[in-house]
Amino acid sequence: MLGFALHVSDDGGKTFREDLFEKVHPDVHALAIDAKNPKRLLLGTDGGLYQSFEAGKNWAHLTNFAAGEFYRINYDMSTPYRICGGLQDNLNWVGPSRTRTKDGIVNSDWIDIGGGDGFYCVFDPDDPEIVYTESQQGYVHRMNMRNGQVKQLRPEPSEGQKGFRFHWNAPLIGSRHAKGTMYLGGNHVFRLTAQGEHWQMISPDLSTQDPNKTVTVGSGAENYAVVYTLAESPVKAGLLWAGTDDGKLWLTENDGQNWTDLSANLPAAAKGQWIMRVEAGNQDANVAYLAVDAHRAGNFAPLAYRTADGGKTWQSIAANLPAEGPVKVIREDSKTPKLLYAGTEFGLFVSVDRGASWIKFGELPTVAVDDIAVHPRDGDLIIATHGRSLYIVDDIRPLQQLTLEVREKPAYLFPVPEATGFHMMPGFVEWEGKSHFRGENPPEGALISFYVKAYTGEEVKIKITDATGATVAKLKAPGTPGLNRIAWDLKPTKDVLTEYGGEGQKHVKPGEYTVTLAYGSYLQTEKMQVKVAPGVETR
Repeated sequence: MLGFALHVSDDGGKTFREDLFEKVHPDVHALAIDAKNPKRLLLGTDGGLYQSFEAGKNWAHLTNFAAGEFYRINYDMSTPYRICGGLQDNLNWVGPSRTRTKDGIVNSDWIDIGGGDGFYCVFDPDDPEIVYTESQQGYVHRMNMRNGQVKQLRPEPSEGQKGFRFHWNAPLIGSRHAKGTMYLGGNHVFRLTAQGEHWQMISPDLSTQDPNKTVTVGSGAENYAVVYTLAESPVKAGLLWAGTDDGKLWLTENDGQNWTDLSANLPAAAKGQWIMRVEAGNQDANVAYLAVDAHRAGNFAPLAYRTADGGKTWQSIAANLPAEGPVKVIREDSKTPKLLYAGTEFGLFVSVDRGASWIKFGELPTVAVDDIAVHPRDGDLIIATHGRSLYIVDDIRPLQQLTLEVREKPAYLFPVPEATGFHMMPGFVEWEGKSHFRGENPPEGALISFYVKAYTGEEVKIKITDATGATVAKLKAPGTPGLNRIAWDLKPTKDVLTEYGGEGQKHVKPGEYTVTLAYGSYLQTEKMQVKVAPGVETR
């Protein structure tokens, strides 16, 4: 029997023993027994996958694939930027988006910043070594990563007041307008200031307040009738959206002084259902998006909506999303409002026409996508999955620039971002082989992205020349329709310069280079800047 621990009966269920608990991570969700060898077991837990060839007497933790159950993620502006995220029954963690070793990104690159089950996290805007994280039932804490000091910050009522209710996964967001301010959702919305030391209740109870629905007992996972999602408008200070798990939607335009109940305006299929996520428009304060989950009521349809009038009316943007894939999160691109990202129960989808149509994106495993973020400086798309950990799509600026005009061209070379030449440290990957999972680093050098409208049987040819017009590299790629990418390692290619004497291993000199794309008769050029890390030899 599966549950918090694994219980085993050897007598047909008359008695059970729990002698396997200390050998595997608790919260056991799935068990497979090999029909040809019943002593071989596969066990799925909150800590990943285990395998036994001795009917559970001994277990091996299978760590050669990513199995993190992320709920929420955030990022900072470090170089490289860091990601903070909370995992089911596995605390909150901070780690780098890339490393400078051939090992890639490994477990030891990540810092445990505490908690129980991990959820939302916020980097301090003044001190990147201070992170605010949240664990089940609104238990916010502040972690100083320099010295390990932790301070508990959850709002608590005064003696004699009714207790506050917080969801297992209570929303905690940092303000984009009031530096150092955070908002936390429970049955009320709370504003936290002074590094979380001071809190103020800024809303009434925003739930339906139905005494037959309100739950505050048990492990905390049963808590209900609370604010489950919060969003602050990036363009209008004081404008906050709040959605509850019992179907209420609220809006304040004055930082909580007054709240407007918009629940009656919701589409019929969304009324009374779980408001999974609200997303405020990045360029228009009247725009917002809703992801609604009605599967508990027997409706597995994707429920995704957009408003352009501050919640008075809503239009479905579910279009061709899979018919039985509930939507968990909607994001509007920060640069291109027509570009939307949808995380569903079964994968990631992208729309370039404001939700009129959707395309499955990223070749992810079939897995729930719980959170999505776009890094504003690097342009990376960061995806949190509940079961297959984190993914990064490096530099989605070509997707942001994929206009109708671009799509009508036979081919198109997107602007090439600045690239820096450096040497990767060797690491231990050669010694350990593939026994441990390693997150993949971005390709070294320059990412050259291009679009092809239709396959003509020809290759895409890319030539790179220096400021004198001399060719330093020649690259080729198949003419595959759609978005394509090829990486140049900032070194001369073999057909341009001999590798003897180490010349082919040296980076090109820093400066401006010209990238030329040729596809049939179509030609296009773009300039790019190359930098070289201090001390790196160039040819």
